[in-house]
Amino acid sequence: MKKGLMLCIALFSLLAVVTQYYLMLANSTHSVFETSIRFFSYFTILSNTIVAVYFTYLTYNFLIHKENIQFSFGTLSAITVYITIVGLVYQFLLRQTWNPAGMQKVADETLHSLNPLLVIIFWFLHIKTNKLPYSQIKYWLVFPLLYLAFVLIRGHYSNFYPYPFLDVPGLGLKKVTINCLGMALFFYLIAAMYIWFANKIVNRK
Repeated sequence: MKKGLMLCIALFSLLAVVTQYYLMLANSTHSVFETSIRFFSYFTILSNTIVAVYFTYLTYNFLIHKENIQFSFGTLSAITVYITIVGLVYQFLLRQTWNPAGMQKVADETLHSLNPLLVIIFWFLHIKTNKLPYSQIKYWLVFPLLYLAFVLIRGHYSNFYPYPFLDVPGLGLKKVTINCLGMALFFYLIAAMYIWFANKIVNRK
């Protein structure tokens, strides 16, 4: 089951990212370069790309080198936090903002619903016997904080903000700053929840 799940995650995440990229190119009025930058300006796309690369690597090692599934549980936990945030933010903040159809809906649901669920299940099935220190959270936060900095700096010059809660011209810098602090706190709490849960399971083993 674990190996089949790993393969499904690698396949679904890769297909979803590629499909979303194709759809965005097909419907864009901008150059390929600008469209590509905007594509990778979405935290959803970056997180799913990380998932695709990570699980493709695990699958490759297993299928080609016949190795057992070996990885850093801390790295898997960080990726799980990122993709969990993708799912939660979409379900509670963004789902009502648009109504995709056809292939766009399939890609959308795979990126925001199916992939997060499968990664969470994979994480749960691979909880290790060693505890995770809470000190790891500061390292896990580097990626989302760098992401926020990139989006806000580029948005200042391009006037493109991938998410409505980061729209500085529309909301004002003060409101966006509060939103960013709120998102950072949300990240921290989700990460702490995963560590708490994993350590609780370890204590029972």
